Amino acid sequence: MIKATNLIQTGIAWIPEIPSDWELKRIKLLFDFNKNIVGKTSADYDVLSLTTKGVIKRDIESGMGKFPASFDGYQIVKPNSIMLCLFDMDVTPRVVGHVDDNGIISAAYTNIIPKKGIHSKYYYYYFLLQDKNKSLLALGTGIRITLNKDFFGTLKIPVPPLFVQNSIVAYLDKKNNEIDEFIKCKLRLIENLKELKNQIIEKLITKGLNSSIEFKNSGLKLFGDVPNHWQVKRLRYVSKKVKTGTTPSGKVTDYFENGYYNWFTPGDFNEDYLLLDSERKVNAKALKDKEVSIFHSNSVLIIGIGGTIGKVGLITSEASSNQQINAITFSKEILPVYGLHLLGLIGRNLINILDFTTLPILNQGATKDLLFLAPPIDEQTKIIEEINNISDSTRQSISKIEQEIASIKEFREAIITDLVTGKRSVPQLQMS
Repeated sequence: MIKATNLIQTGIAWIPEIPSDWELKRIKLLFDFNKNIVGKTSADYDVLSLTTKGVIKRDIESGMGKFPASFDGYQIVKPNSIMLCLFDMDVTPRVVGHVDDNGIISAAYTNIIPKKGIHSKYYYYYFLLQDKNKSLLALGTGIRITLNKDFFGTLKIPVPPLFVQNSIVAYLDKKNNEIDEFIKCKLRLIENLKELKNQIIEKLITKGLNSSIEFKNSGLKLFGDVPNHWQVKRLRYVSKKVKTGTTPSGKVTDYFENGYYNWFTPGDFNEDYLLLDSERKVNAKALKDKEVSIFHSNSVLIIGIGGTIGKVGLITSEASSNQQINAITFSKEILPVYGLHLLGLIGRNLINILDFTTLPILNQGATKDLLFLAPPIDEQTKIIEEINNISDSTRQSISKIEQEIASIKEFREAIITDLVTGKRSVPQLQMS
């Protein structure tokens, strides 16, 4: 990139200078603020929504999300205009979006339509930059942090020559596509690493470390053949206790006020298999009134119902949970971390293991009846060491990839900032 020369002062705090061949004009001179309410013909249009992924078509048929009783009060929008959310700006995930499709969208949004000589995509990048650096938010007022539309129209913004706008957009679109593809590839690599880690762990916990020994049929398709000297038992015979959590009765808020004791729900479970901190906590009154079940430290929790059935986590201190969760405290025959990973494998395959006639439910009885593997303790110890090694290695690899993603995102922000504000001229595109 070549640094721009011959600069002029703007009076704009976050863009103090722009190239001398650029102009400064008020937004209302560059865009129309027309709002065309659709009325009774709303059914003829796609419904659009402003999201972090841009202005997208909404899937009305799915029934997902909130919808008004009627879309007749929505406004019609057309491609190559810009959508702005100028209210609740402090809590809005994305303030700006570029409209690429015909459709209708909430009339609460501000739709600005470029006049002649204005490239809408350039100003999409410009307002997106303002969204990210919070310079638009800083202009908002009131409890709901709103930027008055008329005041917004009086703001001065840079106006590069149209050919410069065009070249900036062409370059940024190309770079964005390349960066998006780079990020997708890196995210796929992360998923592949996680899958490879799971495959290695599954082999370790069901086959052990020595592949040259004799094997026997485990009696469960999920495990297949296992080392001949391993025992295969029902979980009830390798656990001290299987308990189900509870939700405090009566005035629930009384038991959660100033809570300090972990009370886990399915929403607290994570990929790391560790349950260290719950979103909601119960207090001493809940424990005194015996309104919650207390689980021993190093128990393995498994979700027994709902969309996340089978997910597991290990608690490292005494804790409690709601009634969707069972807690298994293993006997001395099973090390908690080995039991955690084996139960995790079982949990991911519950639908194939259990015979559900209606809603899938893993109650205490079904949990106790699960087939479980019991290798000698010294083998479990070595298996856990290998699991820790592969987990650490995978974690380090993923961390490096995430740093690469963060760096490319920073690079994207930098080139958008430099080009949109005229700090640097547009590099020559390498056309493929």
